[in-house]
Amino acid sequence: MIFLLLALAPLQASPELAKPAPAGPLEIRTDRLQRCIALTQSDPAAARAEAGRWRIAGGRFFARACAGLAFAAEKAWPSAASEFEEAAREAQLAKDVHAATYWAQAGNAWLAAADPAKARAALDSALTAGTLTGLALGEAQLDHARALVATGDLESARTDIDLALTNAADDPLAWLLSATLARREANPVRAKKDIGEALKRSADDASVQLEAGNIAAMAGDEDGARAAWGQAARLAPDTPVGRSAVTALRQFDGQTSAPRPSTPIGR
Repeated sequence: MIFLLLALAPLQASPELAKPAPAGPLEIRTDRLQRCIALTQSDPAAARAEAGRWRIAGGRFFARACAGLAFAAEKAWPSAASEFEEAAREAQLAKDVHAATYWAQAGNAWLAAADPAKARAALDSALTAGTLTGLALGEAQLDHARALVATGDLESARTDIDLALTNAADDPLAWLLSATLARREANPVRAKKDIGEALKRSADDASVQLEAGNIAAMAGDEDGARAAWGQAARLAPDTPVGRSAVTALRQFDGQTSAPRPSTPIGR
C-alpha cells in the first residue's frame, strides 16, 4: 500500500492568487503549471518533456515541481523525490513560501522509494520551515512518523502521529498507523480505539481490515480476527494485503490456540 498524497496544485493557496490582478508573470507561470500538472495525469512522459523545456526557459521551481509529479505518476520515486528537492531548494533561494510543500512532497516520494533516511531529512526541512498549516502540516507529520518508524525510532514516531491526529484527523491513514504503532507498543487499549476510528472512516480499505484483524488477534478475539481478515481478503484478493490476510486465516485450519497477528504490509 503506497501512500503518495501529493498536492497537485501547490500554488492554489498563494495570497497573490486570492485577489484579482492584471495578468503578469506569476499568473502566466501558474497557468502553465496547471497545464503541466494536468498533463502528468494523462501523459507523464509528455509532462516531463514539457517540464524540461520550461526549466530551460526559466521555469525554475515551478518546472521542477511538475517534473516531480510526472515522475511520481510513473512511480519513478527516486527521480520524483530528487525533482521535488531541487524545487524546494530553488524556492528557498527565491524565499517562496511553497518550499516547505516541495520538501514534504520529496519526503513522501522518498518513503515510496523505501528510503526512510532521506525521507526523514526532507520532512525535517518541511516541518522546520514553519509554513505548513492544517491538513498539509498533518500529512507531513504523518509521513515524518512513518520515516521514524522505518528507522526504528518508535517513541518519536508516537509524538508525530499524535500531532498528525490533531491536524489530519479525517485521514484514515493517520488512525491506521496510530493503531499499528500502538499494537507494536503492546498498548491494546489504544490500538483498539484507533483502529475503530480508522474503520469509521475507511472500512472498505483492506489494509485497515488487515490491521483490525491483527489487533483482534493480539486480544485473543478469534471471531473478530477471522471476520476482519476475511474482509481484507475479499476486498483485495490479488494484492499483498489480501494474501497476508489469507495466510493469517490459514492458522485456524485445525488449530484451537489463540490467533497470531499477521505481518502487516508496508509498516
